[in-house]
Amino acid sequence: MLTARSIALFVLAALFEIGGAWLVWQGVREHRGWIWIGTGVLALGVYGFVATLQPDAEFGRVLAAYGGVFVAGSIAWGMAADGYRPDRWDVIGALVCLAGMAVIMYAPRGR
Repeated sequence: MLTARSIALFVLAALFEIGGAWLVWQGVREHRGWIWIGTGVLALGVYGFVATLQPDAEFGRVLAAYGGVFVAGSIAWGMAADGYRPDRWDVIGALVCLAGMAVIMYAPRGR
């Protein structure tokens, strides 16, 4: 149950962080304006809060593992929002990152 909750929180955090960064990108690079930028900044703040809800209390572990989720999530977001077409190396790299994330977060520890 804790693993399922943790994974759900990683997905939620990814939506807020990647979505927030995308909104800022759209506001600045695509000239969509301050409302997009402001909404993105708010979403990035929510991401920071969601990250604190992870069951694991180790900040370094949670943020390091989230890096793998961010890599894979960014590729997925680019596909859905911008029509990005990852090549096989993008996919392999994302899978390697997710495997690393799983080792960091969910490997058995002798505590």
